[in-house]
Amino acid sequence: MPKETYLALQAQIKRLQDKAESVRVKQRQPVIASIVRSMHDYSITLDELKNAIAKGVPTTRKSPGRPAAAKGATKPVRQVAPKYRHPDTGETWTGRGKPPRWLVAAEASGAERDSFLIKD
Repeated sequence: MPKETYLALQAQIKRLQDKAESVRVKQRQPVIASIVRSMHDYSITLDELKNAIAKGVPTTRKSPGRPAAAKGATKPVRQVAPKYRHPDTGETWTGRGKPPRWLVAAEASGAERDSFLIKD
C-alpha cells in the first residue's frame, strides 16, 4: 500500500474516531441532566453517591416487582399429564407445543386427533 494512501486512511480513521467521541458526549449530556434532576428531587448528595459506589451498589437495572432469584436457583418444572397416546407404540403427547410426527402422520392419513385422546 502506498504511503499516501496509508496516511489518508489514518487521517480518515482519526476524523471518524473524533466524530464518534463527539456523538458519545452528546448522548451522555441528557443522561447526566437526568441524574442531576433525580439527585435534586431526592436530595441525594455526592458523598452518598460516592459511598454507594464504594460499597458496590449494583448498577444494573432490575425489573420491578420481581424478586431476585437465589444464585443457582432454577424455576421448578411442572410435569404435565399426557393428553394423547399412540395406540401401537404407546408414545404420548401433552397437547402442548408442536405435535409429534406420529400424530401429524396419522392426521394426514385421515385419523381424527380426538381418537388418540387418553380416556381416564
